Amino acid sequence: MIPPAHPRIMIVEDDKAMRLSLIDLLEAAGWQVEALPRAARVAERLAEFQPDVILSDVRMPGLSGLDLLASLDPELSPPLVLISAHGDIAMAVRAMQGGAYSFVEKPYEPRRLLNILQHALDQHRMKRTTQRLKQRLMQLSGLDRVLLGQTPETTALREEVLDLAQSGAAVLLQGETGTGKELVARALHDLGQDAEGPFLALNCAALSPDGFEAEMFGVHDGAKGRLAGVDGGTIFLDEVCSCPPIVQAKLLRVIEDKEVLPFGAEVPVPLTFRVISATNEDPDEAVANGRLRQDLLYRLNTTVIKLPTLRQRRDDVMLLAARFLEEFARIYETRVPDLSPEDTAALLAHDWPGNVRELRNVCERRVLAARRGAGSMAQALRTDPLGDDVPDTLREAVAAFERELIGKAITAHQGRMEAVAEALGIGRRTLNEKIVKLGLDKEALL
Repeated sequence: MIPPAHPRIMIVEDDKAMRLSLIDLLEAAGWQVEALPRAARVAERLAEFQPDVILSDVRMPGLSGLDLLASLDPELSPPLVLISAHGDIAMAVRAMQGGAYSFVEKPYEPRRLLNILQHALDQHRMKRTTQRLKQRLMQLSGLDRVLLGQTPETTALREEVLDLAQSGAAVLLQGETGTGKELVARALHDLGQDAEGPFLALNCAALSPDGFEAEMFGVHDGAKGRLAGVDGGTIFLDEVCSCPPIVQAKLLRVIEDKEVLPFGAEVPVPLTFRVISATNEDPDEAVANGRLRQDLLYRLNTTVIKLPTLRQRRDDVMLLAARFLEEFARIYETRVPDLSPEDTAALLAHDWPGNVRELRNVCERRVLAARRGAGSMAQALRTDPLGDDVPDTLREAVAAFERELIGKAITAHQGRMEAVAEALGIGRRTLNEKIVKLGLDKEALL
């Protein structure tokens, strides 16, 4: 049954009699029709007419129906149904493999053609509805702000996060240092079924076999383990390929059994959690080198997301830079520095080995220099500690020192704020106030 809103169909047919016949059939069935005699004219009419379905002849002068199919973007274009009097099985197979929705031979049977077009319409509208819902969900969840960017690589990453968030499956994140693996892990958690539960990030490279069970599993009639505190939430295993072999065996048992045995206890404690892991290495190579247990990898890589480097998404560099400059200008209570053509050229020419994290640090240095009315992006890209971005005033120097000291403590203690406050010799409330005042991004430090 045709929906109330008249569906749009674009007919591409060089035979005038056949074109008029198809127009009569489809208009009688409630379709809004635009008919073209040549495939070469489709590109100029596609955006304006916005068809729900394209029905095209195969053999035409100039561009053929198969050529037209190859020229369409499968993600953005409507479904294409091919029709031909010269069709054969081989052509139909090529058409379907090339992305055609269906293939109809002339002379066509009207009822069958209308059914095929209706099914193509339903698929197209369902796809558009899904895209709108995903876009709305991105906006509501802030995912488009967390994973900022407009390149196809960034868009695909956001959609992959949305697709996997509700699944609850184990996810392995692969990407270079600074590509935002923990940001993606937190987004998967925040959009998942256990979003209200805790999120525990573990730096596997820092896990020691000594005292591991007491710290992670807890002690019988004593302190509660860190893993017990993640019940109903998500465990994020960062740099999993650097995990000590003994610890890997213990983690594997916890993941398989979904329970922990506190040190000195006889009865295990059941847990419910999701596992997200991350690595900046090739996990298969780590397995081949004996650094990562294969059975553990099989538990972690149910699904794999590969995060693009900043080099792969260069068109996002200026957008990200603008965001970071605005953020740090607000933190340091100064105006956003204007970017000269030389600044833009320096940003776009850089290889960004540290990825988004490096870009963020460069933008902070640029804003600090701008407070003194000096600096450029080329200077900010230099990491020489004796460079031009050393604060001039005592207040700025103290703030920069506190930011560095607190940031290092947060990283060293893996975000455990009680331990950070104790190590710095200040109270938890004072620590929280300084984090807010200094504009520290805890997530970016872990």
